[in-house]
Amino acid sequence: MLRPVLRPALVLGIALVLTASVAASVRIGAADVGYADIGRAFGVRLGLDVTPLPPLADSLVWDLRLPRVLMAALVGAALAVCGAVLQAVTRNALADPYLLGVSSGASTGAVAVVVLGVGAGTLGTTGGALVGALVAFGLLLALLRRSDPDPVRIVLTGVVVGQLFTALTSLTLMASADADTTRAVTHWLLGSMAPARWESVAVCAVVTPLGLAVAWLCSNALDAFAFGADTASSLGIGVRRTRTVLLVVTAVLTSVAVATVGAIGFVGLIVPHGVRFLTGPRHRVLLPCAALAGAVFLVWTDALARAVLAPRELPAGVITALVGVPLFLLVLRRRGAL
Repeated sequence: MLRPVLRPALVLGIALVLTASVAASVRIGAADVGYADIGRAFGVRLGLDVTPLPPLADSLVWDLRLPRVLMAALVGAALAVCGAVLQAVTRNALADPYLLGVSSGASTGAVAVVVLGVGAGTLGTTGGALVGALVAFGLLLALLRRSDPDPVRIVLTGVVVGQLFTALTSLTLMASADADTTRAVTHWLLGSMAPARWESVAVCAVVTPLGLAVAWLCSNALDAFAFGADTASSLGIGVRRTRTVLLVVTAVLTSVAVATVGAIGFVGLIVPHGVRFLTGPRHRVLLPCAALAGAVFLVWTDALARAVLAPRELPAGVITALVGVPLFLLVLRRRGAL
């Protein structure tokens, strides 16, 4: 664990790594793009006296590569923060939106809007994903019932809820979608940054910092939750109100991420544990570091997804699962559950 005096340096260091990662990731792909090309694309938008790129190269950098890299950074930050918050609120080191079924619920809500047209005129895909995420989490809490359930029981119940909503998503696709729609939605559900455009980046760029800010303002409450609801209440924290706010924040962040890029698992599980090893358990430092580290992780995951089978692309969710499953088993083993 780092000394407190070194923690600001850690935040700055991860931020610099993220900046370098974004620049490097924009270069990676089937077509060769140099740093000079990236600079020229930015220079034109800033009104500088630079030679414009050819239209095709400019569109590749500005309309395809840059939005997906920024989206990967925003989604990675959002999912990492969600994982850190859920692990504190549930007092469960294995909690993240994917394992607790929130991502599956958001997927079902988004698919219901896209395929069935349910609420398409009022909710939109993001709204449908938010409703699905809230319903999934509400069902999880209803099944748990007890105010302070066993951590392993939380995960097992979350897996059951996730499987239920995964089945509902598959049923919706098989019953109502044609072959092309089913293929496109199935690929999207595996998690991919390919659909990212500036409009969706703008939505995430608003929601993710706001969600992080709300969670960070609740840092002291998150620290207190580690000692149980009764202890937090004795310290003057409104447990029910704070828990509700934090759960809604995680549902909103998860739904926006799922509606944009599909369900990407294990980011919220892997990143907070790695960051907590360096920063310690204090959420005032843990949350911003987890957000930055999650952004770096998913930026490089997306870059790897583009490079492994180039010119074909792997879904980013496949790679996070390949990395996350062994680490999940390691965490289970260290906690004596295996």
